[in-house]
Amino acid sequence: MPARHHHPRRRIAALAAFSCAIALSGGGALISDAAAAGSGSSQETRPYEPADEGVSPDVRAPKSNAPSHVPAVNVPRPATRSVASDPGSKAIEGLTMKDQRDSNGGNAFSLEPPDQALCVGGNQVVEGVNDVFTVYSKSGGTPPPATSYASFFNNGAVEINRTPGATNIYGPFVSDPKCYWDPANHHFYMTVLQLGTDPATGDFDGTSYVDIAVTKGTTASTNRRDWYLYKLDTRNDGGADTTTGVRNGTLASHDACPCFGDQPLIGADTYGFFVSTNEFSIDEDAFNGAQLYAFDKAALAAGRLKVQRIENDGPAGLSLAEGTAYTVQPATSPTAGEWSTAANGTEFALSSLEFTGGYDNRIARWTLTNTRSLTTSTPAVSLSYQIVGSEVYGMPPAVTQKAGPYPLGESLKDKLNLLESNDDRMNQVVYSGHKLWSGVNTAVQTDNGPTSTGIAYFVVGDGATAAMVKQGYVAVNRSSVFYPSIGVGAGGSNPTMVFGLAGPSYYPSTAYIRLTPGGDLSGSVRVYAAGTKPADGFTGYPQYGGSGAERWGDYSAAVADASGTVWMATEYIPGTFGYVPGQTWPQSYIGNWGTAIGRVAP
Repeated sequence: MPARHHHPRRRIAALAAFSCAIALSGGGALISDAAAAGSGSSQETRPYEPADEGVSPDVRAPKSNAPSHVPAVNVPRPATRSVASDPGSKAIEGLTMKDQRDSNGGNAFSLEPPDQALCVGGNQVVEGVNDVFTVYSKSGGTPPPATSYASFFNNGAVEINRTPGATNIYGPFVSDPKCYWDPANHHFYMTVLQLGTDPATGDFDGTSYVDIAVTKGTTASTNRRDWYLYKLDTRNDGGADTTTGVRNGTLASHDACPCFGDQPLIGADTYGFFVSTNEFSIDEDAFNGAQLYAFDKAALAAGRLKVQRIENDGPAGLSLAEGTAYTVQPATSPTAGEWSTAANGTEFALSSLEFTGGYDNRIARWTLTNTRSLTTSTPAVSLSYQIVGSEVYGMPPAVTQKAGPYPLGESLKDKLNLLESNDDRMNQVVYSGHKLWSGVNTAVQTDNGPTSTGIAYFVVGDGATAAMVKQGYVAVNRSSVFYPSIGVGAGGSNPTMVFGLAGPSYYPSTAYIRLTPGGDLSGSVRVYAAGTKPADGFTGYPQYGGSGAERWGDYSAAVADASGTVWMATEYIPGTFGYVPGQTWPQSYIGNWGTAIGRVAP
C-alpha cells in the first residue's frame, strides 16, 4: 500500500496496521461538496492516524518467506462455490457509520472501517465497531443507543468537541474493539486500543493503553458503572508503568518507543485472559513485533488487574526463526470443557508467516503453558511455537464491487471505490474439538476471471507435534470473499465461517458457509444480508487522502452461544443512509457502511 494519511509532524509508517479506525483528511483541503457532507469543516474526519500507510521499506518487516519457503505455485486456483440467498439467517440489523457519527451528541468523527466486535452470553448480544458499542437482546426489542468507547473508557470524553469556540477540541484516539463472553465465569470482557492526544492540537501525547472492561455481574450494559475498567500501559519506553493497579513499576525499554499496541487481539483459557498486540513507535518508522499480555482472568472479573508481559523487542520474545512475529491470534473456546489443562494450563494461538507481499505455505502454532501460574503472585507462563505446513496463501488484491449510484464519489468526480482487502494476517482463532480453526485473506485465481480475493482456512490439531488436520479455500467465481471468521460450537460442532462478499455482480454483502466437524466445506456460500448499493466511503477518495480503495472490514466475528448456535457479524451496505448532495450532517454522511448480525443453528 502506498503511504497515505499522515500528520505533518507525526508520520508513522505502518506494517499494515489496518486495524486502526481510519478517518483522515491528512490535512489536505477538501472541496466544498465534500466539506458539506459532514460538519462543514475538515474536522469531519480525524486529522491523522497512526500506522495506516501500508508496508513501508523503512519498517523492519518480518522476513518469513525465505527463498526455501516460497511456493513453486504462486496464486492458488481453488474450485469455486455457488452463491445462494438466505435472508432468514439475519437476526439483527447491526451498528452503522451513522450510529458512530451521531454518537456523543454528534461529537464524533466519521470513521472507516468498522472493525467488528461481537460476543454472546445468556440472552445478550454485545456488538462493537469503531468507535461505539451496544447491547442487544436475543429475543429482540430496541437496544440502547450506541455508546462511545472514548466516553465509556474515559468518563464522558468525546472524540472531538464541536462546540463553537471550544479550545480543548480533541479527545483520545480509540480503535480496534474486541469482545468476549467467558463460558465459565459468565462475565463479558471488552478491549480497545487508546492513544492519548493533546486536546488543543490533536497531536499524540506519547501515552498509549489497551483499555479493558469486565462486567461486575453476568449481564452487560452500556453504563460504565456496571463494569470494572482498566488501562494497560503499552508505551514500553522505560518510564513509570501507569497500568491500573500497578505501584512503583517500570515499563520495558523497547526500540523507538514510546509505542502503542495496535489491533489488540484476545483469547482465554481456564486461568488466563490474553491480549496480543503489534507494537509500533508513536514517533518513528519502527515496528517491534508482537507483544503478549497474560492476565489472571478471575482477578479481572473481581476488580483486580494482574498481568505477565511476554514481550518482544528484536530477537527475544515472540520471534520466529524467520524474523519478528506479528498478529499472533490467541484462541477462545465456546465452552469451558474445551480448555486444555495439560502442562498446568495451556492456551493456543496461530499466526501467518507471510507479510511482505509474496506467498507462503506455512503458518505458526503458538503454545502458552503453565497458565495456572497467572492465579499466583509469581506468574510464569512459558511460550513456544511450531511451524505447520499449509496450503499456499498470499497477499490479496483490492476488491471490485458492483456498479451503482455513489453520490459522494460522483460529487468529487472520482471513480467508484475498490474495497481494501488489507493483507493475509491470521484472523480470529477458535479452539474446539481439540482443534484450532482460523483463516486468512488470500489471492486466488478463479475460472475465466482476474485474480481476486478468496479465503484460505486452516484446522490445526492440539497435539504435541502441531499438524494440519484440514485446510481449504473459499472462492466465488469472478468475485471476492474476504475477512473470514469461523465460529465453532462445543466439540467442534456447527463450524460456520462468516465473511464479506463483493464483485461485479454483488454489492458488498454479508455471507457465510458451513463446514463439517471434520473441516470440509458444506454447501453453498449463503448471503444473509445483501448489499443494496455500492460502498461510497470517503477513505477511498483522493480528496480525503485515499488512493481508490476504500477501507473495509479489517475483521469480522463469529461466536457460538451455549446452544451451539453460531452468531456472526460483518460489514455490508444497507443503503439506508449516505451522502446527500447539498445537505449537511446529520442528514448527510460521508460513508454508508453498516453491519448485519446473523445466526446459524446447529
